[in-house]
Amino acid sequence: MSIRISRRKLLKILTGIGVVAVGASIGSLKILEFTRHEKEELTVEGELIKLPEPRKKSSLSIEEAIQSRRSRRSYTDDPVLLSDISQLCWAAQGITEAKIGFRAAPSAGALYPLEIFLVVGNSDLEAGVYYYSCGEHVLKRVKKGDYRKQLCEASLRQEWVENAALDFVITAIYSRTIAKYGERGRERYVPMEAGHVAENIYLQAESLGLGTVAIGAFYDDQVREVISAPSEHIPLYVMPIGHIRIR
Repeated sequence: MSIRISRRKLLKILTGIGVVAVGASIGSLKILEFTRHEKEELTVEGELIKLPEPRKKSSLSIEEAIQSRRSRRSYTDDPVLLSDISQLCWAAQGITEAKIGFRAAPSAGALYPLEIFLVVGNSDLEAGVYYYSCGEHVLKRVKKGDYRKQLCEASLRQEWVENAALDFVITAIYSRTIAKYGERGRERYVPMEAGHVAENIYLQAESLGLGTVAIGAFYDDQVREVISAPSEHIPLYVMPIGHIRIR
């Protein structure tokens, strides 16, 4: 008896159990080599915050959001509410197709090497560092406290990092992509994906009437220490989020 299975389904099964085919010919099921990547352990305090369901429509069209998108570094003292945080997390890495697990931003081989952390200071959400778990659309609290100042110091003292209501930190676990694509994954695919996610955050912020700016100048080790991420996480972006101050 022969069993037929599609390439997409087989890849989903393999990546779901942490196995990635390297140099494989899957069309004829001639698997040449496999590597296994284990999930890195992230220390959390155990508190889970269920995020509100993200909306799929808004009064601002995608064309209008693109037209008005700018890098904004000046913010008011108004808090960014949990409903907006939910929307931003979904736009960054939210699940958009539950059966297969596709996300809001494209990923080479659907390997999804990026992770989202939030450094929250001014919100109806308690101040702290949080990790976004896209599968359940929840925030997992990593630690309590307002760490915006420490993140600002790690970001070469760019004051908008501390003045924003919160900051998104996008990290990458390169091994997820390198296991399949080698150095091309490191040099090209992961940075491309980070850009996709950052632009999604830009456009979603614009739709919500919020401002953000993409920051790449920071000390990697210090940023990782602020968010208490394992060593496998390489910070790629810091993105402050706040209500726009009109000068």
